[in-house]
Amino acid sequence: MATSALRLLLACALLAGVAVAQRVVTVESGPLIRTEGSHVTIWCNVTGYKEGVEQDFEWSMYLPSVLDREIRIVSTAQQNYAYAVYSQRVNNKEIYVERLTRDSAVLHITKVQAKDQGLFECYTPNTDGRYLGSYSARTNLTVIADSLTVTAPAQTLSKVEGDTLQLTCEVSRSTLQHTHLSVGWYLRSPEDASAPPQELVTLSRDFVLRSGGPYRQRMAAGDLRLDKTSATAYRLTIHKLQPVDQGLLYCQATEWIQDPDDSWFAMTRKQSDKTQLRIQPTDRDFSIQVSTERRSFTAGEPLELRCTIEAQSVAERFFSVSWVFSSSPLAVVGPSAVPVLGPDYVAREAAGQMTVRKESANVHLLKLQHLRPSDSGKYICRVTEREKTPTGDFIDRSKRSRNVQITVTSPQSNMTVNMSSAASDVVEGDVIQLTCSVMTTTGPLSVAWYWKKDEDETGAPQEVATVDRDGAVWHGPSYRERASYGDIRVEKVQGSTFTLSIYNSLPGDEGQYSCVATEWQQTGSELEINWENIGEKSDAKKISVKTVESSFVVSASSRTPYITFGDSFDLICLVKPRHNPRVPTSVTWRFKPASTDSEEEGQGDGFKELVTFTREGTLQWGEQLLGLGTRTTVDRSHSNTNFRLSVTKAGRREAGKYQCTAVLWRRNYDNSWSRVANRTSNLLGISVVQPESKLRVQKTNQSQAYLEDSRVRMNCSITSQTSADSQHAVLWYVRRASGSETDELLLRIERSGAFEYGAYADEERLRRRVQAERLSPRLYTLTLNRAESSDSGTYYCLVEEWLSDPDGAWYRLAREASGFTQVIVRQPEIRLQVEEQESNITVPESGSIRLGCSIPSQSSRDSRFSVSWYVERSDNEYDDAQPGEEGRQRECVFSIGHDAVFGNGNCNPRDESGPNSRLQFERQTSDQYSLTIQAARPSDAGRYYCHVEEWLLNPRNAWYRLATNNSGFTFVSVRARGASSVHSVVCSNESLFYFVFFYPFPIFGILLIALLLVRFKSRNNNKSQEGKNGAPLLWIKEPHLSYSPTCLDPPALSLHPGSVD
Repeated sequence: MATSALRLLLACALLAGVAVAQRVVTVESGPLIRTEGSHVTIWCNVTGYKEGVEQDFEWSMYLPSVLDREIRIVSTAQQNYAYAVYSQRVNNKEIYVERLTRDSAVLHITKVQAKDQGLFECYTPNTDGRYLGSYSARTNLTVIADSLTVTAPAQTLSKVEGDTLQLTCEVSRSTLQHTHLSVGWYLRSPEDASAPPQELVTLSRDFVLRSGGPYRQRMAAGDLRLDKTSATAYRLTIHKLQPVDQGLLYCQATEWIQDPDDSWFAMTRKQSDKTQLRIQPTDRDFSIQVSTERRSFTAGEPLELRCTIEAQSVAERFFSVSWVFSSSPLAVVGPSAVPVLGPDYVAREAAGQMTVRKESANVHLLKLQHLRPSDSGKYICRVTEREKTPTGDFIDRSKRSRNVQITVTSPQSNMTVNMSSAASDVVEGDVIQLTCSVMTTTGPLSVAWYWKKDEDETGAPQEVATVDRDGAVWHGPSYRERASYGDIRVEKVQGSTFTLSIYNSLPGDEGQYSCVATEWQQTGSELEINWENIGEKSDAKKISVKTVESSFVVSASSRTPYITFGDSFDLICLVKPRHNPRVPTSVTWRFKPASTDSEEEGQGDGFKELVTFTREGTLQWGEQLLGLGTRTTVDRSHSNTNFRLSVTKAGRREAGKYQCTAVLWRRNYDNSWSRVANRTSNLLGISVVQPESKLRVQKTNQSQAYLEDSRVRMNCSITSQTSADSQHAVLWYVRRASGSETDELLLRIERSGAFEYGAYADEERLRRRVQAERLSPRLYTLTLNRAESSDSGTYYCLVEEWLSDPDGAWYRLAREASGFTQVIVRQPEIRLQVEEQESNITVPESGSIRLGCSIPSQSSRDSRFSVSWYVERSDNEYDDAQPGEEGRQRECVFSIGHDAVFGNGNCNPRDESGPNSRLQFERQTSDQYSLTIQAARPSDAGRYYCHVEEWLLNPRNAWYRLATNNSGFTFVSVRARGASSVHSVVCSNESLFYFVFFYPFPIFGILLIALLLVRFKSRNNNKSQEGKNGAPLLWIKEPHLSYSPTCLDPPALSLHPGSVD
């Protein structure tokens, strides 16, 4: 029992020792959530190693998508440890390892990137000589986007000591993780930029409000506040600003996240733009300044005095301003800005000749209208400030300005008068406008206008109009009636500028005009006002009026005397002089069609009115309307000098002569009209011609060859046309291949698409076979179906271009022919071939004679054949004459036509067909024919051949013979019954034939070989028997065998001389 307990104790001790010596690597627990671009640190510690040995650290990471692939980052032991993806950042010290102790280090990533998200591993190489424990540890790093924004406007503020400051900072984030914010305001000294910022007030991440050391008492007193006014707005409020608050103010926000170890980490920290704050210390003193533009005035001029208070926070202080003139009070303006006037100035202020007011917080105005000589003297501004003491009492502090000496002198007239006119020479009906400018005046003015015929005229001038000093206008007796109609107007444009306007000028208005200006000065008291004439000046101007009739000219012009159908043309009627509402013009366009025989000019017969511009500016259409009035437009310029007649889409009806007439009218001042003059322009001839044709048809010549019954296709291509609206008529012509010089019309396609066949189509029966198509607006085709040889010829198309004139009538513009297409239609090439091999047949009497006819080649797959067999007999059995030669008797044996009718071939057989006929015909295939003659007779002997005729069906469904050919001879012998010969017996029996002509050869060869072997073996023993030169005495030649393949002659086996010596 004791032994067991001892063993258990030793085992526990050993286990305890092992546990102490076991290596353990720990890293910062994850997941660690950090924002992109922030500084990330991950610590790593190792314990349980052999003491006294410095530990190395190797950092790697694993991407979430590939957790089994290690990416090395940095190592304390190896310099080039990092993979390429991290090597540059490691070399730039953006990623490094900070060693804290022998067994502790921190991985720094200065600017973490989104791609750094993954599993980070800290590995410590073994330094103990044995492996026990863990050598690496991992933690997860999550990189999220930095969504924190801190905004506050950058501004410069100037405050006075004791004012209140409010600044607002907008802080927002869109992080999905649970994070906290801390927001604080900081002040940086403008003098020392290196000094740390002073914390004003901060709302911590735990929503606790704290302030910096110097500001704790002010926050406790309520002079410093930080309020969250909305979800993202933080407002800083500082009451009772102090000079120490001057500097750069900014807002700083920090986003915090709680790590798995319950510690808080500042993920990101951002600052807003800075606000420059300047604080002016409080100064209670003030100063006064009185200003004016000048100090010397003439009676009647205005005076303005301004009293300016220079002090701090004027708007928050209470000032009273008093105006004093020569020790007499003028007015007092209290803090409420309500003036209190002196007794001598109440009536003057009521008459609007005096103004006292507060222009701004620190500027007060005193204005005197119409200065008098009695206003000369010293003016003073006295300012009194009332201030409340801490005890509640009020004290007054007053200051006065320096004396301002004002001098007012009596006026003297120094005025000058200048008279000008818009134009010295005017046209009748225009406005005579005269301007009288009076300068250097001090008092009111009166202006009078006069007219006389000539400056040398001795009589008194006529008064036109007068403007008195109050602005009232009177007209002279001679001009009152015209003025009542508004033709005479006098205006005061500015303070000293007057105008005289005479509208609808007449020739009698020509003469010299003068302007007389009189300056007045007000005298007397306010109760009794008198006016004194202090000066009078005048100026004159001569005006010439030109009658409109003398310059009244009318002319017509056109830039396009020749135009094409559908184009537009403009006609301009130029009327001079320019339009005058009082002397308007009525203009009439007249037209004479080209079809009219009369050629007289001016008011000659044939001209009719188109349109009239009346003097009121309206249009009046005449009896002649071009293009039914739909294509004619008229307009005029703003000056009524150019009258345009525009015709669009001109046609034949618009061709002719044009002219315009103008009548000049004068409007009297009583609104009645008088006819002044009448003018007629020159004639304008307009010719409307057809447009130049741009029709082009492809002219490529070509040749095409076809077989009968093919489809012939020809194109007619239009390469260009005159207008996009062109329509075409296409005519197809053919010139026969027989040599005729006449071109026959085959087909006509109208522009409307209708077809019309020519006589040639009826003659050649082409209606059913010809086909015309319009594939596109510029491509036409002609197709001949089932072409015949008679269709051979030269084809071409003739294109007619048609256009519609503006009146809707169609006309043919041009015709052009295409290139020639030569069409050759041939019959199929003759390829008929009949087997020409000769053969020999020997049959016994009453046997069967089989005659074959093979056609290995034919011209067309649709060919049909007429087959006939002939026999030729002669006394010479082996005559080699050709079929049909003289000296031989040819006899028709059998005939079958291409229509498969017996006896319908090219001959009539001797034997009638029927049940008793000895002939038997057979067609194995389309090109194999055979004829069997049964019950052969000796008279059937002869040489036979077959005659073949090839027939085709033409497109008109008629059969025609294309070719003929004969086969080779078949020599037929008929052996009479009971008569036989050796060669006939042998040839008639196949077994006997082989026994006689084939078997002897191998037997004879074997014997010859055996003989040669015997002789070779006995050669060495019989050398004494050798002849001269070693030649043997005995030699053998191979027997010569000859036979006839026709079996007509028996083979001849013979030994030639010299076979055996």
